[in-house]
Amino acid sequence: MSAQDTPQLRQHLERLAAEGIDVVRVTYPDLIGTDRARDVLLDHLPAACEHGLAFCRAAYHTSPQGDVVPVAGGLDAGLPDIAVRPDLDTLVPLPWEPGVASCLGDVTDPVTGAPAPESPRDLLRTVLARCDEHGLRPVVGPELEYFLCTADPESASGWRRYTEASGVVYTAGLRADPDNHLLRTLRQLRDLGIGVTNGNHEFDGGQFEINLTHSDAMDAADRAFRFKAAVKELARAEGKLATFMAKPFNDAGGSGFHLHLSCQDEEGRNAFDDPSAPYGLSDTARHAVAGVLTHAPALAALLNPTVNSYKRFGPDTLAPWLIDWGLDNRSAMVRVPPERGSGARFELRLGDAGANPYLVIAGTVAAALLGVLAKEEPPAPLEGYGYDTAKAALLPTTLPAALDALEADTALADILGKDFTASFLAYKRNEVERFQRHVTDWEFTEYAYHL
Repeated sequence: MSAQDTPQLRQHLERLAAEGIDVVRVTYPDLIGTDRARDVLLDHLPAACEHGLAFCRAAYHTSPQGDVVPVAGGLDAGLPDIAVRPDLDTLVPLPWEPGVASCLGDVTDPVTGAPAPESPRDLLRTVLARCDEHGLRPVVGPELEYFLCTADPESASGWRRYTEASGVVYTAGLRADPDNHLLRTLRQLRDLGIGVTNGNHEFDGGQFEINLTHSDAMDAADRAFRFKAAVKELARAEGKLATFMAKPFNDAGGSGFHLHLSCQDEEGRNAFDDPSAPYGLSDTARHAVAGVLTHAPALAALLNPTVNSYKRFGPDTLAPWLIDWGLDNRSAMVRVPPERGSGARFELRLGDAGANPYLVIAGTVAAALLGVLAKEEPPAPLEGYGYDTAKAALLPTTLPAALDALEADTALADILGKDFTASFLAYKRNEVERFQRHVTDWEFTEYAYHL
């Protein structure tokens, strides 16, 4: 039986038609986590499932400015195709686009059928398969922050923060959100069915945080990817800009991507909990924390993946720039919240919101697994307020340093895959080269008048 004539596909077609859906948007993440997509008329969905939708593989190698970066398998191979097949299990109507449903796509080589080497979703699948071999099922809860901006012709960027209200961290309502952006967004995301639980205004004016439920790692990555795409799309519909950029403004803090991670064992119990162990954390939990600490310099490349990322760090930013961990300590890179039992977990606070959710989760899980396999033990937890370079090693302070750390971390690269790692490094080093050649506004302001 062909993919064009399966009972599952027929059921989906009948259900979508009954709901008034006549277009399916098939979406997949590129290397930086941006959504690439094609709208497929419902009558042509069976053909898309059978043959896949053809995209140029260089979509993975295309910069935000539209340049095709010379990554192996792209320009040098004549810009070949990839095939994207709809994952019908992820079909969901878009609440803000009547008549349109969305689903994720699986990306393969159209000749061999193998996953595309750069596919972030398949990278995470590979890492999770390694965990499964050792009887561990990662459970993840993502937390992301973003800034909402409104058009401002007088600004150099064309945008300004949606509101300049200060002192509004952990608030809701019109005091910090005069147009009720958060309420509208929460309701639309609820109707999208991606497990949104709550939201609030964050520290700086125009900054928001919306939390997602915990679930198995792949589902959490899918939901975080769809969450980011949806928030940006909803803002565009109102003529605004939602950005997950690490630090978009000089006079404000940055936006984080905090990741809560635990593991279930083969019986479905929380493998991080052990009331009789130090700190109430099992050997597995402590080894996982140690693995993240050991591989933190390389993880920075995946969790802080832009030139801008490293402007988010610094003393008193609550963005970690030292390699440490602590018990319910928000100044540490790895924070262990106070819950134990089924809630035992750690929170990695390293990532910024601009990172690709699949790569954030894949890298963190891989580092934790390496710690478990090596039976590493973490040092003593941080006491008091952190950011003391005498107590902990410094993370990479620039993207080039983080990329070098990733390349040097052969154990982590082996789990992530050498082809993926090589593609990611080539893509990101090109970004660094382009930035280093670019004359910034700061340079003109600093030098032009006096020199």
